[in-house]
Amino acid sequence: MNNAPVSAKVLEAAIAWKLSLDDIGTAPDERSAFMRWHAASDEHARAWRQLAALDTRVSAAAGPARQALLQSRAGLRQRVSKLGGGVAGLFLLGSLLAWVGAPSLAPSYWLADQRTATGELRTLRLEDGTMLSLNTHTAVDINYQGQQRVIVLHQGEISIETGHEDPRPLLVRTDDGRLRPLGTRFLVRRETEGTRLEVLQASVGARPSNSGDEQVLSEGQQVLMNANGLGQIGAVAPGADAWTRGMLVVEDMRLADLLATLGRYRSGYLGVDDKVADLRVSGSFPLADTDLALESLVPALPVKIERHTHWWVNVTPR
Repeated sequence: MNNAPVSAKVLEAAIAWKLSLDDIGTAPDERSAFMRWHAASDEHARAWRQLAALDTRVSAAAGPARQALLQSRAGLRQRVSKLGGGVAGLFLLGSLLAWVGAPSLAPSYWLADQRTATGELRTLRLEDGTMLSLNTHTAVDINYQGQQRVIVLHQGEISIETGHEDPRPLLVRTDDGRLRPLGTRFLVRRETEGTRLEVLQASVGARPSNSGDEQVLSEGQQVLMNANGLGQIGAVAPGADAWTRGMLVVEDMRLADLLATLGRYRSGYLGVDDKVADLRVSGSFPLADTDLALESLVPALPVKIERHTHWWVNVTPR
């Protein structure tokens, strides 16, 4: 199947047809006009196929946010038509797709005490001397009232180096359970399957929400915790905290997994062709410039970077 890139003009036409045909009341003559456009050239059919593939991925991830967008297709189509230019229209679609799939739509993100945008990294010194670093697209609440110091991670990833200027116990909470650091430095990341704990120094006690038992993990250990228990304990990967210094360090990682990680630091769509998805990658990549990170793959792997503006990038066989 031919998956070669298409021009921005043809892609915008496919976008316009997509918006139009998603309306329930589309007239039969408009559907006939679409069929004539689709059959007019292989590039038209290719653009439609690529757009459908992207739409499927977004549908699986977006949930209620996408439904809200689908209910406002008419207004969106008017805005696309007002922009006029092909690149501008594509830019708008990329922005909307990034917005639709973004977990930042959750109210807990917008209401959090501290949050970072896509690609933003931030380090805070809390009142007890604790150093708290927030990775891209992260949201936390900080509650130092009462008998405990509590940090609630709603989404994203944090690095914590505990301070010692407050005798009250420090706890990190997520929907999956509670983490109790024992004078330590560690990482906590929300994942689809649960909460990932990686202990970089000293130890941390982990207690799932639906369990009264706490298990202590030592330096160099990591585990995935969900509400019902802990998974298998493994070793922390080298460079796990490199993001706190603006770098991504990987060793023998699938290309698809590398791109999924880089995609967390940029807006829009970053995809990979199945033919190269399983290539293995090792190296260090700058998180502040993901375009540079992508270009660094080309000399080392049999791939090329296809760009339909900054908002839609695909890694394909060379």
